[in-house]
Amino acid sequence: MAVSKYQTIKQHLLDQIESGDWPEGHPVPSENQLAESFSVSRMTARRALQELADQGLIKRNQGAASVVASLKSQSSILEIKNIADEIADRGHRHKAQVLVASEQKAGMVFAAMLGLDRGDSYFETLICHWQDDSPIQLEQRYVNPKVVPEYLQQDFTQITPHEYLCQVAPLTEAEHRVEAVSADILAQQHLGLEAHAPCLRLHRTTWSKAGTVSYAVLTHPGDKFQLGGHLTFR
Repeated sequence: MAVSKYQTIKQHLLDQIESGDWPEGHPVPSENQLAESFSVSRMTARRALQELADQGLIKRNQGAASVVASLKSQSSILEIKNIADEIADRGHRHKAQVLVASEQKAGMVFAAMLGLDRGDSYFETLICHWQDDSPIQLEQRYVNPKVVPEYLQQDFTQITPHEYLCQVAPLTEAEHRVEAVSADILAQQHLGLEAHAPCLRLHRTTWSKAGTVSYAVLTHPGDKFQLGGHLTFR
């Protein structure tokens, strides 16, 4: 797969930051400078800079030079526990049932969500996680194949998507949103819930240094699950 021009620029900038050659506060070349150096349009250079800014690696300043973001922004990692480990830690047995594993074409929403172009492919999985004999989480996950090209080749009854993604695309950033919802058709069917039963739903987007890794929707029965978190800054 050919590497796009904006990705080449982005990787060059990442290399300077990760090597320590550009420390915190170091100025980053402007769109014009990058466009001239790499013989590309300003729009291409802007995309590379904007993606690094979205990942918190550089800070873009209106009317002034962009700079390398603070050390905290670069290296903070949200510790997210693997559900199989959580279940094992409670002294129970984990089992996963793969319901869907397919390749789809991105419309406007999923293209924006995963950092893709409209019409690009993305991977989709739907997995039900069980604790002993009870379904405890329904995991809908949408994955960027440009970052994780072999995702659909994995046996997710033996390794969870989270565990696999952490191995091949170590996470640098994560964003969570939690909401209380009523059980939809999928939750009723696969979690064994009644219509309108309360659920906790977690929306999670993760990034690695290569870009957006995945967007996941994790639905849990409200009467069997509670959400908590622990932040570790390294």
